[in-house]
Amino acid sequence: MLVLVINCGSSSVKYDLIETKLEKGICKGIIERIGAVTSIIKHQPENGKTVKDTKAINNHSEALQEIMNYLLSPENQIVNSPSDIKAVGHRVVHGGEMFKDSVLIEDNVLEAIEQAIDLAPLHNPPNLKGIQAAQKYLPDVPHVAVFDTAFHHSLPAEAYLYGIPNRLYRRYKIRKYGFHGTSHYFVSRQFYKLTNKPVEETKVISCHLGNGASIAAIKGGKSIDTSMGFTPLSGLVMGTRCGDIDPSILFYLVEKEELPLNNLHALLNRHSGLLGLSGYAADMRDLIAEAKNGDRRCQQAIDVFCYKVKQHIGSYMASMNGCDAILFTAGIGENSPLIRSKSLANLNFMGIEIDEEKNNAVKSGVLTKISTDDSPVAVYVVPTNEELVIAIDAAKIAQASAQSPWI
Repeated sequence: MLVLVINCGSSSVKYDLIETKLEKGICKGIIERIGAVTSIIKHQPENGKTVKDTKAINNHSEALQEIMNYLLSPENQIVNSPSDIKAVGHRVVHGGEMFKDSVLIEDNVLEAIEQAIDLAPLHNPPNLKGIQAAQKYLPDVPHVAVFDTAFHHSLPAEAYLYGIPNRLYRRYKIRKYGFHGTSHYFVSRQFYKLTNKPVEETKVISCHLGNGASIAAIKGGKSIDTSMGFTPLSGLVMGTRCGDIDPSILFYLVEKEELPLNNLHALLNRHSGLLGLSGYAADMRDLIAEAKNGDRRCQQAIDVFCYKVKQHIGSYMASMNGCDAILFTAGIGENSPLIRSKSLANLNFMGIEIDEEKNNAVKSGVLTKISTDDSPVAVYVVPTNEELVIAIDAAKIAQASAQSPWI
């Protein structure tokens, strides 16, 4: 089944056209700087030449039109007709407590996603815009919402409740939700293919390390804890997000800096993390290069990042009473031998032993075991594919909706 996967940001639309039976990408691309004077357009067909262009794209609807025009263009020979696309899968960041699985998008689903805007004010509004725009250009195919939070709905109460008055949870649903669920789900399933152990007996720690970063403890195939919380701000130090801090710091900053709440929000989300610590960059590649040249603050930023990863790995080892495998994925996790090595240094007492030769020889896009042959805990680099998860979920739900009048 041919499925179009849409991932909308506030000023971008990313897409992937995937043949789910073959689990193969046909074409992908991105439109960035939507609403700016000049938008940047990139299309990458699997068996063709990458196309780059710039033009004014004023909103998400125009971006979807640009994508459909490219896919349907006779000279590109990617899609002959809109009817060739059998489903559209939409990444939606926050499903609140309502959505524990992917769902067929109907009016009540759109209303529920809108109600969750308070929980994800930066993400859910553009997700909604993308859905509405795609429905305009592909009105006759099923549209499916796949939620970042859904995989973590298996968290037990002791993991998702905060130590605040319970009435605040009941009234406002303030709890840990977790994110990057499709990525953690995908890489854990890739590991299960490598082991003869029944899934219900497995214990896995998944480390999604990119500009946004989170770690998940996955026991018996289900997420039992994760580092991100009520929002994607908590947990690890990230590219521009602070991660876990003492909440009293917020009151202290408001008093000392006389910061309005919107400035405080921007400080913690956009000017902290690796960028704030280093005063130089949010990109780990830049920090590593500068640290090699002797930049102390860049080195400190790397040290803090790896220390937080190590902390969470140790915490989840305790929560699950050990683990079978640690999985590194996403931009940093897949591509930085230094960060993988530093994050697992001196954990031999936990049964974690890295083979540095294997670690340094990892090839981009290739699933690779980097632990020693006799390491009790296996360590793998596992390329993630969130788009494939979204496409497969969309295909399943689209097929079910065509067969059953009750869906």
